Amino acid sequence: MGLKVKIKKIADVKTPFYAHKGDSGMDLYAAEECTLNPMERKLVATGIRISVPYGYEAQIRPKSGLAIEHGISHANCVGTIDSSYRGEIKIPMINLSGKPYRIEKGRKIGQIVFAKVEEAVLEEVQELDETTRNEKGFGSTGLD
Repeated sequence: MGLKVKIKKIADVKTPFYAHKGDSGMDLYAAEECTLNPMERKLVATGIRISVPYGYEAQIRPKSGLAIEHGISHANCVGTIDSSYRGEIKIPMINLSGKPYRIEKGRKIGQIVFAKVEEAVLEEVQELDETTRNEKGFGSTGLD
């Protein structure tokens, strides 16, 4: 049996579900209609509230089809719903295209993935351990 997450619908929207066995995410649907103009950002309601169990987070991710076909994404790329949050899930949408995009009520606007999280204990030290990479950052492995 999987992770149990309580959900409260506060609008007339579809309940998220896994479209295919083995999917990692469930679609989230717009609970309102709005138009996103080019380079505009808007917070779009999903009409749901959830109770994420302690030790987990809900990740809110963009839909690849919206990004490729219409230039629509999430302003924060991946959002986090912490286990202590009980408010409505709202998605910060952004239009990266050159033309307006109409978000219709009931349309897919994101997906939700649940992930286990660990509480880190930071230990301040004078030096870190050495690796073969060390401080090499962006592009350190090359493009070939």
